[in-house]
Amino acid sequence: MTEEEKKSFWQNAKEVIYGMASHDMSRYALRTRASMEHLFILITMGDMIGIPILPPYYSLRLLPYVVPQISTWKRRLLREKDVSDAMF
Repeated sequence: MTEEEKKSFWQNAKEVIYGMASHDMSRYALRTRASMEHLFILITMGDMIGIPILPPYYSLRLLPYVVPQISTWKRRLLREKDVSDAMF
């Protein structure tokens, strides 16, 4: 075996071990983070869709940090839901 084949073998072995050991955990962490961000934007900017939770003063203070995520948040919130969405 050449050096390059050994490196390729070890790289493939690392990827397989990562997939078996921690890929599911990292996907779960990303899903949890996305749902927390979704909840945060709902609490702070809920008055955009008619759910006033925080006073407008605090929402306006947080607005510069939330503006880049508002369009995707609205699309995700107003998307049609299906039973299969909860399963996957």
